[in-house]
Amino acid sequence: MSRKKTARQIRRTRMFLRAFIATLMLAAFGAGAYILLARPFGTEQNSRSALPAIYEKQVRLNSLKDQTEPERPSLFGEGLCVAEESEPDAAVTASAGIVFNRTTGTALYSHNAYLRLYPASVTKCMTFLVALKHGDLSAAITVTEEMLNNLDPESSVAGLRPGDTLSLEQLLYGLMLPSGNDAANAIAWLVAGGEEPFAALMNEEAKAIGATGSHFVNAHGLTDPEHYTTAYDIYLIYNQLLDYEKFLEVIGASEYTARYDNNGTPVENTWGRGIWYFNGRAQAPEGVTPIGGKTGTTPEAGNCLSLASSDSRGDQYVSVVLKADGRNDLYGNMTALLSKIQK
Repeated sequence: MSRKKTARQIRRTRMFLRAFIATLMLAAFGAGAYILLARPFGTEQNSRSALPAIYEKQVRLNSLKDQTEPERPSLFGEGLCVAEESEPDAAVTASAGIVFNRTTGTALYSHNAYLRLYPASVTKCMTFLVALKHGDLSAAITVTEEMLNNLDPESSVAGLRPGDTLSLEQLLYGLMLPSGNDAANAIAWLVAGGEEPFAALMNEEAKAIGATGSHFVNAHGLTDPEHYTTAYDIYLIYNQLLDYEKFLEVIGASEYTARYDNNGTPVENTWGRGIWYFNGRAQAPEGVTPIGGKTGTTPEAGNCLSLASSDSRGDQYVSVVLKADGRNDLYGNMTALLSKIQK
């Protein structure tokens, strides 16, 4: 074999090996590695000009990354009160009791905040929230027998009758002031087309706001084994509701007169709120101003009260008492909780 042929074969072999290695490096490291290895196949000028361009681009990208603050993730519990069991207070005798500063995110007192209990008509706070989020205040519905036939005749009602046509806004006053179970059912039908689909919305909303200790089967709160909540979840519900002017307007009304019609006949119905802090039967501690809230009572739930208040600085508070033994005990517990607010 001649020397020329041997040298030519060696050059071809070297070129093949270089191309093969370059192909492997390209697959492993990308185009930048290929340029480095491919220098013998290009001009010296081209290889020198290509490399700085790659590095300069990377330097620019790194510089931008250094100067741009990464987006902060939105934490679900950010700004919410953390409920840890407080030292026992002999004045708080109910099954559960809390008072939280909603403005600062500070828990002032917490007793059995996560204990699942029957909420009775405190349920209507969640009913109100779902109605605001999924309903139209100007929409109206005509009450039917079907909306009323599953209610205990001894339970609290707003005095609605079949044939009454009311707006959602009117029904919300009937829901909160006289604690109307009939108003709750009418809202369920107006907003969701029935009690079951409305309860499904309640549970969806509970999950969305983190109220994982709750499960609802109706809009009014009459006892059912599968219908329960916690004091902490009621705080979460209020934390949402207090952002709505309509909620503050309704719970802040001393009375409301609804004017509607029943099959064309005018009807006038006046409702007042029954919370003792607003009728003089109970006195809030000095420096604490109750804004409004919701009571609830059944034999199984005992006496319950959820309350929104403010202090002289304008901070908002949510306080909850669940399963107190009688009305006097209920307000004794609530006043003890409100006394923990720093004046």
